[in-house]
Amino acid sequence: MRTLRRVLPLLILLVVAAAAWASGLTKELSWDNLARNQAALAGWAGSRPVLAPALYISAYAATVALSVPQAAVLTIAGGLLFGTVQGALCAIGGATIGSIAIFLLARSAFGEFLTHLSAANRGGRLLATVRDGLQRDGFMYLLAMRFLPIVPFWLVNLAASLGGVRLLPFAAATFIGIMPATFVFASIGAGVGDILAAGGRPDLSVVFSPRIFAPLIALALLSLLPIGWRKWRGADA
Repeated sequence: MRTLRRVLPLLILLVVAAAAWASGLTKELSWDNLARNQAALAGWAGSRPVLAPALYISAYAATVALSVPQAAVLTIAGGLLFGTVQGALCAIGGATIGSIAIFLLARSAFGEFLTHLSAANRGGRLLATVRDGLQRDGFMYLLAMRFLPIVPFWLVNLAASLGGVRLLPFAAATFIGIMPATFVFASIGAGVGDILAAGGRPDLSVVFSPRIFAPLIALALLSLLPIGWRKWRGADA
C-alpha cells in the first residue's frame, strides 16, 4: 500500500500524458494553430497583463511535466505574446516548475527502490558510485546538459531524479542552464508574427549555427571544468 501511494501520482501523470497524446491534444500545439490564432492570442494577452503570463507559465509547466515535445512552439509563442524578455522569463519559470514536478514524482516513486538496490550487490555498488557522483557534482553535470538544447529535456529530468541529484541543485541548474537557448527562441518569437501570418515557419536551425551553438558548447564545457580540475588534481596527487 505504501508503494502504491508513492507510485500512484506518477502513474496518474503517465495516464494523463497518454490521454493527451491519444486525443490529439498535443497536435494543437502547432505552427499552423499559432499562426491562425496569433492576433486573437496577442489581443487577449495584451488585455490581461497578469492572468495571461500566469496561464502561460501554467501551460508550459504542464507541457514539461507531461513531456510533450512541442515546448519550442510554446517558447516561440511566449516571445510572440510577451516580447523577448518577459516571454523568455515566463518560459524559464514554467519549464523549471514542470521539471521539478516530474523530478519529485519520479523520485517519490522510485527513489527508495534505487537506494535499496544500491546496497544490494556489486551492480548495486556501481549504481551507488554513480549516485554519489551525481549527488556531489550533479549541479555541474546538469548545467552542462541544460546548456545544450540537443539533450532531451524529459530525459535529463528523469536521469537527475533517479540518479539521486538533490532538488535545489536540480532546480538551480535547470533555471540557469535553459536561459541562453530560451532567450534565443523567445527573441525569434518576438519577430516571427509576419512570418507566421504569411504561412511561413520560423527557422529554428539558427540555434545550431556556430555563432550561437559554439558559445553554448563553451558554457557546457566551462561548467564541467571544476569536475575535471578536481579529478586531475586527484590523479596528480
